[in-house]
Amino acid sequence: MATLSKDELKKIKGFQKGEITEYYVYQFIAKKEKDEKNKEILLTIAKDELRHYHIWEEISGIEIKPNKFLIFIYKVLTFIFGYTFTLRIMERGEDSAQEAYGQLDSYQDIIEKITKEEEEHEMKLLDMLDEERLNYVGSMVLGLNDALVELSGTLAGLTLAFQGNTELISLSGLITGIAASLSMAASEYLSAKSDNKEDAFKSSLYTGGAYIVTVILLVLPYLLLDNAFVALTIMLGSVVFIIFFFNLYISIAKNLNFKKRFFQMAAISLGVAALSFVIGIGIENILGVSI
Repeated sequence: MATLSKDELKKIKGFQKGEITEYYVYQFIAKKEKDEKNKEILLTIAKDELRHYHIWEEISGIEIKPNKFLIFIYKVLTFIFGYTFTLRIMERGEDSAQEAYGQLDSYQDIIEKITKEEEEHEMKLLDMLDEERLNYVGSMVLGLNDALVELSGTLAGLTLAFQGNTELISLSGLITGIAASLSMAASEYLSAKSDNKEDAFKSSLYTGGAYIVTVILLVLPYLLLDNAFVALTIMLGSVVFIIFFFNLYISIAKNLNFKKRFFQMAAISLGVAALSFVIGIGIENILGVSI
């Protein structure tokens, strides 16, 4: 075995830690997966990761332990966002590892073999990604987008129309939002039923659920603060954050363009909010109504 330089040993030890860490993550996700086909693919990939670890172990002559903290983070991500999101994040990590492979000229044969298998992993993963929650992304987008556009505009208009009365604004916002969420859920159910979809009820739950969660997050500043204009600023910031977070999740989980979706959704929601605020000013001036 060729003598390794300090830099080469450091890189190989890093590869070992990455491979053995991902082995344990794949094992964890496989145990939680109910679909037998997906479980089998995950276990196969896990075995490959372990084999890659042993290849690098033979070269380094050092046993490396997994990154327990990173395993914990991946478990939390899987619990919150689902395994699709977690696996996409892991695949991006493998892309970084493949860039580092190019710096080890002495082991190109081994690297080519491992790289080929990593590419096969990615193809298998892309074929197996059939997570339930991602099948209802359309329903979630419908509920989320409608709530952001409708309620951000409503709250912006109410902030001026009600002269900064946060109690009245939050009450009106909650009533409007809850009623709208039930309406959206019912509409989604009837639409899915008319298309003879067996999962109509579940689809409506995702739509209504996304709507009601958004309503709560947007109304919350008005419930906690006395200054309605500060609450308005925080609410608009929440709109941007929700759009950013949701589109980041979808772009990673479904490998879509993030920037285009984010800016499009943000422009529509904030544009409607600004227009509603202007309408509130107009109504106050034209009707002379002061509350």
